[in-house]
Amino acid sequence: MVLWGIFISAFLIGFSGAMMPGPMLGVTIDGSLKKGWTAGPLTVLGHAILELILIIIMTLGLKDFFSNPTVAGFIGLFGGAFLAWMGYGMIKSGINKALSLENQKAGNRTGIRNLVLAGALVSITNPYFILWWATTGMESIRQAYALGLIGVSFFFVGHILSDFVWYSAISIAFSRGKKLISNAAYCRIILLLGIFIVAFSIYFIGSGWKMLRM
Repeated sequence: MVLWGIFISAFLIGFSGAMMPGPMLGVTIDGSLKKGWTAGPLTVLGHAILELILIIIMTLGLKDFFSNPTVAGFIGLFGGAFLAWMGYGMIKSGINKALSLENQKAGNRTGIRNLVLAGALVSITNPYFILWWATTGMESIRQAYALGLIGVSFFFVGHILSDFVWYSAISIAFSRGKKLISNAAYCRIILLLGIFIVAFSIYFIGSGWKMLRM
């Protein structure tokens, strides 16, 4: 049950990040209009390869680093704080209805033909991506690693599956010239995910505080 908890939480947190407009969404929509439904999975594949490399480095290279209660505590606090900031932004955008899928069609054209490479490049050059992995991502890996490599594996599969599901749906919808969901429904989903993210950030912060008091 604990492993499935890691999987589900990773899936939901991953979904919240996947659904927010950004460079990867622009690449996916642009690629879908030009190359069809495969654009989403191919873009996410590049993104997934990059994240797998990061997770391997964190798991193997930072395992002693994670075991220090003070370090682990601060990672939890900063990871939770960043998660709370992200959730607040999602709630605010959802309430103000400030998000639109269609707006991603313009201004996000990469000019890169290889969508796998594009998925990796738009990720590694995105400051938000780097900041997320340096805080929330690191804390997620630390907690999953408490169950060993199998815990990390469940985290990675859950995390990346959300990207594959969302971006595949986007590419299928736009390649067929159809609107996936209404902007109003999209904003409501973002609002609900934002509330979940804020709630989960409290758990991260609590976990970090508990480690600092050990």
